[in-house]
Amino acid sequence: MEDKRRTVRNLVAKLSSVSERTRNEALAELRLISRQDPESRPLIADAGAVPYLSETLYSSSPAIQENAAATLLNLSITSRDSLMSTRGLLDALSHALSNSASQGAVQSCAATLHSILIADESSRPIIGSKRDILYTLLSIIGDKHAPARSIKDALKALFGIALYQLNRASLVGLGAVPALVSLIVRDARKGIVEDATAVLAQIAGCEESEEAMRKAGGLKVLGDLLDEKTAASTRMRENAVAALLNLARCGGERGRKEVREMGVKVMDVITEVGENGSPKGKAKAVELLKYVVDGNEYENQVRELRFKFNSINDFIDHSI
Repeated sequence: MEDKRRTVRNLVAKLSSVSERTRNEALAELRLISRQDPESRPLIADAGAVPYLSETLYSSSPAIQENAAATLLNLSITSRDSLMSTRGLLDALSHALSNSASQGAVQSCAATLHSILIADESSRPIIGSKRDILYTLLSIIGDKHAPARSIKDALKALFGIALYQLNRASLVGLGAVPALVSLIVRDARKGIVEDATAVLAQIAGCEESEEAMRKAGGLKVLGDLLDEKTAASTRMRENAVAALLNLARCGGERGRKEVREMGVKVMDVITEVGENGSPKGKAKAVELLKYVVDGNEYENQVRELRFKFNSINDFIDHSI
């Protein structure tokens, strides 16, 4: 371990060298070590590498930016506190997200944000207050020419941001709902719709989302995902159920009425999610079905499906 610590200290010291070549070689070596040797990550952070890596994100060289961003991503796995305590880190990540010519750097910066957000609840309001980060992440998912990996990493970061409820209104204000709805409709690449619906479900958990969903046609898109005729995956359908449930919980009376009406149309698929989904998916489907059946003014339309609703309750009761 002492040999590793000595090697890391020497490499980090080289990051402040007057020689650009020396700095770049040390940076490339730190990227490699931090990827291959998990034990080295806290050593690199403790040696003071993070401020240098953060500053390097402003480099005009895409390759150098990419090495710095990838190293920060590796460090974020075990040394999140060192990253968040570094002054200017979030501004540097934002700069690279919006200005780097390297998609690798963009992806690593977005993935670094996700790594921090998922593990550290206290970081969510801090990162969510950085409107430039939110705006840039939304710009990435709205770019029709962005690589799938960049979009997925941006979606994962947005999901982490949306886990903090007070961030959701900010995302709605920046146009997250139409951006996500458009992405769900246009992009069939593997995993993207699943991640986009997961973010949309989180954002639906604020009252500001109701009008935005209405204007963007979001309710129809959610209904389409729950249509028996579509080939939506189980995860997409569970996310659509979660989004409808959040809209019902947080929306006004008009929004709740629209959710009920949509729920009647896709009752069979909601029931299927309640029977065959994940534990969380089952619970949310049951809650949504209760809401639709008990609150819907069109009782005749749902009476014939009550036996399915009751059987799901029995299923859930016995599975706990």
